[in-house]
Amino acid sequence: MKKIGRKEIAKLPTKPLILRIPVIAVTGSAGKTTTKEMIAAILGRTRRVYKSMFNKNFLGNTRTHARRIRKEHQAAVLEFGMLRRGHIMRHCQIIKPSYGVITNIGTAHIGNVGGTKQGIALAKSELIRHMQPNGKVFLNMDCAYSRMLCKQPYTGKFSGAFITVGLQQEADYRATNFCQTEEGISFSCELKGEEHSFFIPVLGEHNIYNALFAIAVADSLGLKPAVIQEGLRCFRPQKKRLTHYRTVRNVHILDDSYSSNPNAAKAAIDALCQVARGTKVAVLASMLEMGNYEQKGHEDVGRYLSQKQVDYVYTLGKSARYIARGAIQAGFPPERVVHCISKRQLHRMLMKRLKPNTYFLVKGSRKLRMGETVLFLYREATKSIAKQAL
Repeated sequence: MKKIGRKEIAKLPTKPLILRIPVIAVTGSAGKTTTKEMIAAILGRTRRVYKSMFNKNFLGNTRTHARRIRKEHQAAVLEFGMLRRGHIMRHCQIIKPSYGVITNIGTAHIGNVGGTKQGIALAKSELIRHMQPNGKVFLNMDCAYSRMLCKQPYTGKFSGAFITVGLQQEADYRATNFCQTEEGISFSCELKGEEHSFFIPVLGEHNIYNALFAIAVADSLGLKPAVIQEGLRCFRPQKKRLTHYRTVRNVHILDDSYSSNPNAAKAAIDALCQVARGTKVAVLASMLEMGNYEQKGHEDVGRYLSQKQVDYVYTLGKSARYIARGAIQAGFPPERVVHCISKRQLHRMLMKRLKPNTYFLVKGSRKLRMGETVLFLYREATKSIAKQAL
């Protein structure tokens, strides 16, 4: 583990802030912000909630939260981010949560923890070891590494309760009967022996896990099913997280350009296939901070693509060439794979695909600014359609 420098030690409080209100901390490789927003949307129906703004989840943000939480707040929902080992522990040394949500153990920042998922698991499970020892921890039973977190060495001195969610595996809160449309996802979940229906206005079945965490936290806090249902229905997703843009004559753009890692890329590809009712085009840029997992992680996404009903694949960036290679080696038609070395070339090539009844997925790490490609597609789709209408 990286040592804490003198400057960082000076910034840490002498002892953590322990509040009498429920403090829910959310971490994980993917879905942190969405889960945090869903929890806050539900709790906000009946109480005054302090929440992390947007995706501000670094240590400096947590120090700010410690100063801004007031007596009138009746709950706090905070997002704890990490780049390497020790960061989650330091969040807890500033504000000690009573509820901890670990959405999943994936590959985000895997290059900073030795290039293994076990390294991610040890880093994320610092939340369990450093939160209030008699609190509640919420885990994803469909994530193999998350299932390990209720055992040593991940638990430390934690003596509280573990509460589980899932779709495939048996869990305390399990979603069934899910159905996705272009407007969102409906599903069922049993609360206290009675089945209830829920709706979330967001794309991607992976978001059901985020909703299940929100349901589990709210139910554990005693909120009624009707309040939970209304909170989820009124939830509004953050931009650039599978934001769905429609143009006339059925050209669609799924903007998932905020960030990317192999698990998130696969989930976005699934969302494209679940929603699209026409030609499906995946535009995938490099995934950063992968370390020695770089080639394997990108090739894995390419192999995954080959199993899906995607029509065309466009890749951008040095590392993304491994996505293209992985897809072709796994049997994806090579004439439908285009690797680009510049965004200008990418945009020029995408012009060929701007036709009615086409769905574009745009995904990539934030530093590659794939939002520019989203804007390009939207503008050009509108232009080309306007010309066709003349």
